[in-house]
Amino acid sequence: MLKTAKGQIEGIIKMIDDGRYCVDVSNQILATQSLLKKSNLIILENHLHHCVKEAFGNDNGDEKIEEIIKILEKVMSK
Repeated sequence: MLKTAKGQIEGIIKMIDDGRYCVDVSNQILATQSLLKKSNLIILENHLHHCVKEAFGNDNGDEKIEEIIKILEKVMSK
């Protein structure tokens, strides 16, 4: 998914270099942002299912909860 986003970003740069229509460029940027958001969600889901779950087994869950809260604050402030 991230490699796809990388390809989209490279395409956006080419569109700008080629002087393509601004609305088309903007639509590509929105599509890439959506892909990056989905990628972030998958990464966070994996983190919860593995790292956080393991931390609770080792009595380190509070630290992992704080990490997730900080990420959620960043997401919610946008």
